[in-house]
Amino acid sequence: MDERTRGWIDGFIGVAIFSGSLPATRVAVADFDPVFLTAARALIAGLLSLGLLAALKARRPERRDLAPLVLVAGGVVLGFPLLSALALQHITAAHSIVFVGLLPLATAGFAVLLGGERPRLSFWAFSLAGAALVAGFALTRGAEGSVAGDLLMLAAVAVCGLGYAEGGRLARRLGGWQVICWALAISMPVMAMVALCAWPASLAHVGAPARAGLAYVSLFSMLIGFVFWYRGLALGGVAAVGQLQLLQPFMGLVLAAGLLGEPVGWPMAAVTAGVVLCVAGARRFA
Repeated sequence: MDERTRGWIDGFIGVAIFSGSLPATRVAVADFDPVFLTAARALIAGLLSLGLLAALKARRPERRDLAPLVLVAGGVVLGFPLLSALALQHITAAHSIVFVGLLPLATAGFAVLLGGERPRLSFWAFSLAGAALVAGFALTRGAEGSVAGDLLMLAAVAVCGLGYAEGGRLARRLGGWQVICWALAISMPVMAMVALCAWPASLAHVGAPARAGLAYVSLFSMLIGFVFWYRGLALGGVAAVGQLQLLQPFMGLVLAAGLLGEPVGWPMAAVTAGVVLCVAGARRFA
C-alpha cells in the first residue's frame, strides 16, 4: 500500500471519529459551561498525552517547531472547541453542518498559504461543489441559525483550518501522534488556569449524557482522532485528505440514526453519493 492510500485511510478514520464531536459537544454544553468544557477536555487529553510521550519516549520538538505547535494548539485545542461550544448555545448541531462544509476549503486554503501545496483548478471545482452540496443539504433541513452562532462557527472554521493545515505540515517532521500530544502538553498551563477560573460551583447537576459527551470529546475528539488525522494529512497531502471532512456531517447523521433512531431518508443518501464523487474528484486532481 502506497503512502497516499495509507494517508486517505488514516484520514477517513479520523473523520469518522470527529463525526461525533459536534453532537457530543451539544449534549455536554447542556450542563457544562462552554469555557469550562473547553479547558476540561484539553486537560484530560493533555494528561493522557503526557503519559504517551513519556511511555513511548518521544523526542522533544526542536525550537523551530514551537511556533507551529502554538498555532496548532490555538486552532484545535483552544479555538475550535471553545468557539463551536459557544456557537452551539445559539444554533443546533444540524445547522452547524453548513459550516462544517466550509472546513475543507479553509484547510486547503491554509495548505496553499503555509505548506506550499498547489492543487489544480479542477480540485477547487470539486471542493467547492462538495461544500455547496453539504451546505445546501443542511439548509434544506430547516435548521435555524442566529447571527451570533453563525459568526462564532465561521471563526471556529477559520482557526480549525489553520490548525489542521499547520499540524499536517508539522506531522511530516514530528509524526501525527506527536504533534497533537505536544500541542496538548504545551497548552496545559493555560488550560489549567482557565479551568480553575471557570470551575462550576457544583457538579451535582451534571447528568450522565453531559459526562459522556465530555468523555467523548476529551478522549476521541481531542486525542485519538487527531492521531489518525494528522498522520493522514502528512501522508496524503493536507489539501487533498482535508476534503474527507465533507463526509463528516453525513457520518454524524448516520451515527444519530443508529444510536437515536433518527430517520435517514433518500435525500441524504443522494447528497452523500454526490459528496463522495466530489471527494473522489478532489483526490484525483489534488
